[in-house]
Amino acid sequence: MYLLDTDWIIQALGAREPAAQTLRQLAGSRIHISIVTLGEIYERAFVFANPQAHLTSFRAFLNPYQVLSLSDPIMERFAETRAFLRRRGQLISDFDILIAATALHHDLTVLTFNLRHFGRIPDLKVYHPN
Repeated sequence: MYLLDTDWIIQALGAREPAAQTLRQLAGSRIHISIVTLGEIYERAFVFANPQAHLTSFRAFLNPYQVLSLSDPIMERFAETRAFLRRRGQLISDFDILIAATALHHDLTVLTFNLRHFGRIPDLKVYHPN
């Protein structure tokens, strides 16, 4: 089971490989997105002259994937991870930590191109194409 990171979705929306190909290969797998990722993707629509058209396109693309909400256990995992990264002087964006906490809570592998950030999080399973 997988959790899509925002950068992976952006690449797949642009039909860029290997993101699009990997999603085709995993089509039978359970793939999820975080509510945080949904917000990040929706934000992109508002940089265009016609945000509603982009929101419609984004929703159509994201429709097959289950959206995972935040919960108290996920927020606790977020806080623990953020404190760990702060102690090490390796803080990353709160959104990335929330996405990672969601993946850890649900035992999902994150599909991302951002190994620089997600690689700092202990026990997080990350899929990155070779």
